[in-house]
Amino acid sequence: MLIKALRDLGVSSDLSYMAAMGSILLAVISWAASKRAQDRATAERWGIFMGLWAPTFMGIGNALKIEEMSREK
Repeated sequence: MLIKALRDLGVSSDLSYMAAMGSILLAVISWAASKRAQDRATAERWGIFMGLWAPTFMGIGNALKIEEMSREK
């Protein structure tokens, strides 16, 4: 039901995969910035938090890809 709603909104699997890569990039940037920040612990926690989004976006992307393939048949 959620995947169908996302497809109806125009969200593609490619967009979900790009969001996963973006969250990984944001996590790395946050981690790198934490080396210079005074409050390193908070910056590192934000990096971990953003890095945890990637598996969710990848799972959604896989489900959307399956939905896209089933519509092609």
